[in-house]
Amino acid sequence: MPKSVTPDYWDDACKHLSKRDRVLRKLIPQFGEARLQSRGDAFTTLARSIVGQQISVKAAQAVWDRFAEMVSGPSTRIPPAEVLELPADGLRAVGLSARKVEYLRDLAAHFHGGAVHVRQWALMDDEAIIEELIAIRGIGRWTAEMFLIFHLMRPNVLPLDDLGLLKGISVNYFSGEPVSRAEAREVSEAWAPFRSVATWYIWRSLDPLPVEY
Repeated sequence: MPKSVTPDYWDDACKHLSKRDRVLRKLIPQFGEARLQSRGDAFTTLARSIVGQQISVKAAQAVWDRFAEMVSGPSTRIPPAEVLELPADGLRAVGLSARKVEYLRDLAAHFHGGAVHVRQWALMDDEAIIEELIAIRGIGRWTAEMFLIFHLMRPNVLPLDDLGLLKGISVNYFSGEPVSRAEAREVSEAWAPFRSVATWYIWRSLDPLPVEY
């Protein structure tokens, strides 16, 4: 397991959010030293997100383990070039659907061919990175935003397509009444420039176990 990385802005974000938002002022202390953590490399993180689409966490892990074994042995770092060399029927045999095989190959082709600018990401804004990622088959805006939060650890991402975030805002700010994206965005205005951190704590209010990608 590669070493976990925690954002260096986390403590400052917690202080900022506690001053600006009454809900987060109460929520943040409940989770002690728990932090967002990033592991692995970019290609592997995105490949795992594709493998896990529309199946349970347990099933996704089983398929991933077989896939990783096939590529280069049990590993947390999958080389894109090796994925491109694997036959489709071999990938299907580990439990991947035909569509996921296509998605993984497209992802591998984008990384191997340099269509995504991994080394430039540090200098690119969030929307520019999202545009690069959603050009890959099987990756939509939600997956790209999760990647920004959990892998690149960008501090100010607000994933308005995330049902957990909308539910958490409903429960914590609107007494359980349904909320629109516009209402969620309005609540989040007080969170800037640390919307990712606020989102992480809103998720925790629904499920105390930290989410990892």
